[in-house]
Amino acid sequence: MRMMQTPFNEGEVRSLKLGEVVGISGTIVTARDEAHIRALEKGPEGSPACLKGCVLFHCGPIMQKADGGYAVVAAGPTTSARMDKLEAEMIRRFGIKAVIGKGGMSKEVAEAMKECGCVYLAAVGGAAVTYAESLIVKGVQWEDLGMAEAVWELGAQSFGPLVVAMDADGNSLYEDVKAKIKR
Repeated sequence: MRMMQTPFNEGEVRSLKLGEVVGISGTIVTARDEAHIRALEKGPEGSPACLKGCVLFHCGPIMQKADGGYAVVAAGPTTSARMDKLEAEMIRRFGIKAVIGKGGMSKEVAEAMKECGCVYLAAVGGAAVTYAESLIVKGVQWEDLGMAEAVWELGAQSFGPLVVAMDADGNSLYEDVKAKIKR
């Protein structure tokens, strides 16, 4: 497993190859549908600074209040295709370097990833409690959206394993499987 430290630079991202397994230490930011919509409405200047150049985790975490802050109880990936109509613009406007989720994303998103130097990292569904063990809460923005939709800035320590399922060259494990099925 290749261990990586955020923030990622474009060269690191472009060096990741399809099927490679990675772990992440550093900052990861959660955002789902409502956070994407608000961020695109407000733009980079009116959105949380942690979204710029981030590793974006499609996750609706479960948090517990603890010691004047929050503790991560569960943090599993959500289905990324729900953000297909929003993600290409998010990548372009916010300079996102990696998206973590499950199920892959559209060809339009793959094009934005290729253009901007971004990858899609597939996380294992059903491992929410295990993933939570490697995360701490650094901050939260837009709490009015609710726990699952808020933007959570998380500190990660060896978060993974994650599989490079869409690389910055436009390759996709999901498209490879579709092509094999058609043959």
